[in-house]
Amino acid sequence: MKYCSQCGHDIQFSIPDGDNRPRYWCDQCGVIHYQNPKIVVGAVPVWEGRILLCKRAIEPRIGYWTLPAGYMENGETLQEGAARETWEEACATVAVGDLYTVFNLPHINQVYMFFLGEMVNGEYAVGDESADVGLFSEEEIPWDELAFPTIGRTLKFFFQDRASGNDYPIRTQDIAPLKRKPSLDDAL
Repeated sequence: MKYCSQCGHDIQFSIPDGDNRPRYWCDQCGVIHYQNPKIVVGAVPVWEGRILLCKRAIEPRIGYWTLPAGYMENGETLQEGAARETWEEACATVAVGDLYTVFNLPHINQVYMFFLGEMVNGEYAVGDESADVGLFSEEEIPWDELAFPTIGRTLKFFFQDRASGNDYPIRTQDIAPLKRKPSLDDAL
């Protein structure tokens, strides 16, 4: 960041008066340009016991499977974002339920939040950001082809919780950066 979006003046990166960490700020107009984590919202859409997954048609991780999820938009709730992402990626209408998993990824400035969901009518199709979509039983999940660790962990929790009596507590975890070259096992 070089220029203030408020007044156009050069900005600096230092600790503003009254703050405790370096930030981009303008010493001309005083605006602090906060940079905050991105929130990723998604759903675990279920239809007749199977989970709806999307094969990514965009980077990152093109060609890998994921739950429908994406960045939250301004002006929407978490639940609205999860429903919108499910529609955009899988052309499916989902009744968004309770919050299920929360993953903190501070090394990439992201927080992932997945909600339990029931598909309204079982209909789905390939959306703009997907190359394929499908309903999968636990045995059919392409475990070695999951796009992100958040997806594998959410699915494992879901099947464990379902097997232990349909009690789905909120799960919160931190995901640290990899200290080596990623492998397929990292999706889990």
